[in-house]
Amino acid sequence: MGSAERMKALVKLIQDDKRKIVVLSAMSGTTNALVDICNQLYQKQHEAANEAIGRLEQGYMSEVDKLYSVEEYLTKGKDLVKHHFNYLRSFTLDMFTANEEKAILAQGELLSTALFFFYLQESGIRSELLPALHFMRIDANDEPDLPYIEKNLRAELAVYPDTGLFITQGYICRNAFGEIDNLKRGGSDYTASIIGAAIKADEVQIWTDIDGMHNNDPRIVSKTHPIHELSFDEAAELAYFGAKILHPTCILPAQKQNIPVLLKNTMQPEARGTRISNIEPAEGIKAVAAKDGICAINIKSDRMLLAHGFLRAVFEIFERYKTSIDMITTSEIAVSLTIDNTKFLKEIVEELKGFANVDYEENQTIICIVGNIPKDKAGYGFKVLETFKHIPLRMVSYGGSANNVSVLINSHHKKEALIALNEGLFGY
Repeated sequence: MGSAERMKALVKLIQDDKRKIVVLSAMSGTTNALVDICNQLYQKQHEAANEAIGRLEQGYMSEVDKLYSVEEYLTKGKDLVKHHFNYLRSFTLDMFTANEEKAILAQGELLSTALFFFYLQESGIRSELLPALHFMRIDANDEPDLPYIEKNLRAELAVYPDTGLFITQGYICRNAFGEIDNLKRGGSDYTASIIGAAIKADEVQIWTDIDGMHNNDPRIVSKTHPIHELSFDEAAELAYFGAKILHPTCILPAQKQNIPVLLKNTMQPEARGTRISNIEPAEGIKAVAAKDGICAINIKSDRMLLAHGFLRAVFEIFERYKTSIDMITTSEIAVSLTIDNTKFLKEIVEELKGFANVDYEENQTIICIVGNIPKDKAGYGFKVLETFKHIPLRMVSYGGSANNVSVLINSHHKKEALIALNEGLFGY
């Protein structure tokens, strides 16, 4: 929802006879602006923060003028904006901590949902605003507290048994201590999937500005097409390995409840989009995704790789630093693996050097080829690797999953690789 115009267009997408909960994110650019304001407050740059708050408020006031045509709602909208931005300004006069940061970042969703709710009222459309902070909660491990969410969301809905349309905030929640927090990963899409699972919805729809998942990155490759049907596992692989339309965590709650997820395009609502469900996928390669910012770590032992305890010692170090491993290959005396989070890279390398020789390479990219790729069928590995005949391969992962073949390359070759795969696998 980038503007008042997009809010008005949204009404056409949600007006039917189906009972639904509409999950909204902040208006375009708001969260980034709030992050910048928080950084200025941390640095005690109060004058700069006040100026940034003023600019953001002015933008909202402009959208309010475009959104409402009735004086009553113009006044309501402007009063709402003033209230939230006066709240933001209050942090320039007092102490600022991480707890306050989470409260500031929540303002975007609180604003967008209230402004949209007022617009529905002005338009004579019956709806109710459900505060996400009343039912969305994460536990001590920052994971959704699903029993709590289901219990409290159902209690909220029970108050309005005859209402067919509800509006709520994505992204924001409370933590185990009751403080304002956020889901961090996947934002509003994640919220929608969690809510869908909690109420056992018939379907979860995620509306973006692209008509579903594409078979390749349309920002890099000129000829791509949307994929109309994906299994949950195929979609999870694509999301994890770089498909920007969907965060990898987003479909998991819906998958656990076997609820289909539909990806649709707000700009072209008539487009078919992508349906993700518990289907038996047709055999073949469906799509390609790329994940940047990868670091490859090479671990070489002086003794046999399969010596008792070696791999366990390696993995325990990554577990201690809560650093996930994406790819792994082994030889008789060496292990190569990749990570996408280098926050604790130096500490990890230092501990590994306690029992092995270690070096690492940054600026790597994982290219993931996704589909239903049977392990007992010949030709798929050759078809994939043949497209890389002019590109140096750092690692190859094949056989760990029936849904992907992954290769690691230097990021310098990413564009060349995606174009080559588009031609070699899809014929254009």
